[in-house]
Amino acid sequence: MPNYSYTCLDCKKRFSIFLSYQEYDQADVFCPHCNSSEVTRNLGRVRFARSEESRINAMVDPSRLSGLEDDPRSMAKLMRELSSEIGDDPGAEFNEVVDRLEKGQSPDQIERDMPDLGSESD
Repeated sequence: MPNYSYTCLDCKKRFSIFLSYQEYDQADVFCPHCNSSEVTRNLGRVRFARSEESRINAMVDPSRLSGLEDDPRSMAKLMRELSSEIGDDPGAEFNEVVDRLEKGQSPDQIERDMPDLGSESD
């Protein structure tokens, strides 16, 4: 049977009760602490399943990107979030770049320090 969460409007305590689907619309619910019938149902969190593409598109929303070129730490945070969403190991080079950004180093300085950045090495 489903577990339903309530809050008593009189004593303000939360409690849960088990009701069948048929009982849910019919049963009178009373607070087990003060026996009040003045209770309200608490709604649990709702989760939405989204595709990987949808999650990534939400992360790279243009409103989140404005000013990133001037804020290396925010750029690093976004890069870590994207990497986490994708789930693949981005490699040592990616991690070094993000580590440098987290320390506040500018992208221009990183490019100067790592001239072979992004080149394929076989």
